[in-house]
Amino acid sequence: MKSSKARKQRKAFFNAPLHQRRKQVAAHLDENLLLKYDRRRIPVVKGDTVKIMRGAFKGQENKVSKILLKKHLVEIEGITVTKADGKQIARSVHPSNLLITKLNLTDKWRRQRLEEGLSSETRKEIEEEATDQMKQLEEERKAEEQRQKEEKEAAQREEEEPETVDEEISEESAEPEKPTKEEKEVVEEKEQKETPSQKKSESKKESEESKKVAKSTPSKTKETGEESKGKEEEKSEAKEEEKQ
Repeated sequence: MKSSKARKQRKAFFNAPLHQRRKQVAAHLDENLLLKYDRRRIPVVKGDTVKIMRGAFKGQENKVSKILLKKHLVEIEGITVTKADGKQIARSVHPSNLLITKLNLTDKWRRQRLEEGLSSETRKEIEEEATDQMKQLEEERKAEEQRQKEEKEAAQREEEEPETVDEEISEESAEPEKPTKEEKEVVEEKEQKETPSQKKSESKKESEESKKVAKSTPSKTKETGEESKGKEEEKSEAKEEEKQ
């Protein structure tokens, strides 16, 4: 027994169990389907092709991707909204704003319900359409599996390629490696740890070496001076002989 009070009707609608909500999420059939199946409305199923009749997406036609029974709404492929952060999310539509243009007949229980009270010719047509849809679904499933395999293979190739390229570069480039930060820090620590006595000894060695170099240079200058004097004497003697 149904009540005529609005508050009791709303309570029954929002607290209805799932098997009753499944019947409530229904939409009208297109004129061709209405004449073929002899019924005006039918519950929407995932895979049905629907056309939006009202709202911001009026006129768009696509397949149903999800049924939200608890919210009495339907999600359709390609009907999305951009959020403030730029993400794309599905925009749900109420089934009363939809018109079913093509039914999903892959479920045998749904076909049995639709075939009740119909002629044998229409039943044959329904069965043929169902077989075609099942073949199409199988082809789509295989194509999706093939695409996933190709994506995995491409990802594996991309992971392997950088390693080989790095190895080739390391073999070709035989340049000496620059000291790293850690090596520089170790050298600085060693320099700091050296005692002042070691530093003095090193400085003494350097000063002795510089003195040796300085001593060797004056001797060379002396030798060059003596040679120049001998040459001048020889020239003067040669001039005196010419005069005589």
